Amino acid sequence: MVKAALISDLHFDVNHQDVDQLLPQQAGYLMQQGVGLYLIAGDITNHFDQSLAYVERLQRLIAPAQVRFIAGNHDMLHDVTYAALESPLAPTYLHRGQLDVAGTNWRIIGNNGWYDYQFADNLVGRDFLTWKRAFWVDGTIEQPQSDLQRMNQVLATVTDQLEQAQAANKRVLFMTHFVPRRNYIRYTDDNRFWNMANAMLGSPRMGDLLERYHVDVVQFGHVHRHFAPQQFGTTMYYDQAVGYHTKRINEWSQTDYFTEWRQRLRLLELK
Repeated sequence: MVKAALISDLHFDVNHQDVDQLLPQQAGYLMQQGVGLYLIAGDITNHFDQSLAYVERLQRLIAPAQVRFIAGNHDMLHDVTYAALESPLAPTYLHRGQLDVAGTNWRIIGNNGWYDYQFADNLVGRDFLTWKRAFWVDGTIEQPQSDLQRMNQVLATVTDQLEQAQAANKRVLFMTHFVPRRNYIRYTDDNRFWNMANAMLGSPRMGDLLERYHVDVVQFGHVHRHFAPQQFGTTMYYDQAVGYHTKRINEWSQTDYFTEWRQRLRLLELK
């Protein structure tokens, strides 16, 4: 048995946190809890170099426990190219990668994910790309293809990984950043901001794919609404986002970062 800890959307810089102070606190708590695998589903900081540096430092602190992460859209904003994101940048970076958990029959499969505007299919005839470039944080992220093409590539890659896991009779924990099911999308009956933003939150096609392969556990992030774990079919879904605590937005239930992180952390036993 290996104890895994799930988290996402740490947003250290948005939350004005001192990583040097937090690192030993988090490392100590993870070791105290006997965590053997710490999985971060993206949005650590707004700079990929800083996100990777945090993960690498934490990995050294809690070894032999393992740390793995994928990139969220915020991690993609600075210091990294599309080509680099698609490459095996470091052993801790799990995008397009997998990790067989020693002593168990579990395989962790990671993919950053993306979106195809289908969560905004209640809006007809909208130019989502122009809106994204004008109003959405992802507008500065460069890529060599359309959002639909990028999502198609994501699905093709994940399909190959799930085929391999099925052939090896592995139980799968799939980690992605973007939303995989419509159940987590908020719709309103007017033309407010979030009806357009839904286009950039993920794709229902990812959930359909995971359902077809009877994936055991799905970990995602991106939305900060603190959903309780939910089971759809045979699959358990976890969104363990920490989210924002700023003067303008407060998504926490606690008053300090470390306590909020500890409360949002989800511990699972992989047997």
